[in-house]
Amino acid sequence: MPYPTAAPLGAGPLGQQVLNVLYQHRLVATDQVHRMLTPHHTRAEYLRRQLHQLREQGLVSLVGRRSHGQAPLLWWLTDKGAEAVEATGLLPRRPYRMSPEAAAGPLQEHTLATVETGLTWVEWARKLGHECGPLDWSPEIAHYYRDETRPGEDLSLVPDAVLNYVHTEGEQRTLMTFFIEVDRTQMTISRLAQKVHAYARYHQYTPPAAPARGGRPARRTQTAAWRSRYPVFPRLLLILTGASPARLERRIADLRSLVAADPVVAATALRASVTTLDQLREQGPFAAVFTPVLGPADPTDAWLRPSAHVA
Repeated sequence: MPYPTAAPLGAGPLGQQVLNVLYQHRLVATDQVHRMLTPHHTRAEYLRRQLHQLREQGLVSLVGRRSHGQAPLLWWLTDKGAEAVEATGLLPRRPYRMSPEAAAGPLQEHTLATVETGLTWVEWARKLGHECGPLDWSPEIAHYYRDETRPGEDLSLVPDAVLNYVHTEGEQRTLMTFFIEVDRTQMTISRLAQKVHAYARYHQYTPPAAPARGGRPARRTQTAAWRSRYPVFPRLLLILTGASPARLERRIADLRSLVAADPVVAATALRASVTTLDQLREQGPFAAVFTPVLGPADPTDAWLRPSAHVA
């Protein structure tokens, strides 16, 4: 269910929900907003009227979709809209602001694919009686670390999204957190494997303690950096789209081959799997649609357990 929120001047309850979604996810298609916020309405006419009212108030703007002949409308917040959201204090402030150039730019499809991935989890949560809402994934949160093979460099790991999901079974509730990487087949397979390597390095990274007195070298702490953010290291899910099923299957096989040759990944307890966006949409995250990136290629579900545990 959409979260109840206080509305800024000029926006009703649905308008505020729209503003929050656009603030968090930056660029969203009309159909995606409809599926997030008004899925109980057969048609999106009421939502469209709300969007156009927000546009008349100068809170949102729109652009056509590059790959679809400009027909589907994509929505984003103006500076005025972003300031209205920030004034409510309901969402963490984000330094990024969308611009007309960025909204119409080359990353448009990647942004929409990331939104579609998060939205797929929301829709399956509704079907399964679990909990995951339109604000339960956050795009591009930086995680800082260092790599001993690159001394002196401050590195950052920036997932396409960090997604929180509450799985419920009877009285048991389990919070699951995922790192999401969306691949539209625009990058080389070696670059995708390097991303997996970066997650393994972040998993390993333990920051040094404060410098000791007397100029002695700093000692390393015993706590990995990720533990300051997460009780358990998030599962890594790579979501592939943008090509035929056959090509994506080959891409998965190639990725597994490269990762298998990476001793850093093999030395960590990183849980990572890959699937296609179509499989995730059609069968859901708790079907055996994920292929482990490392080890046997037996399909598993979002728990990333061995296939023997998958119903």
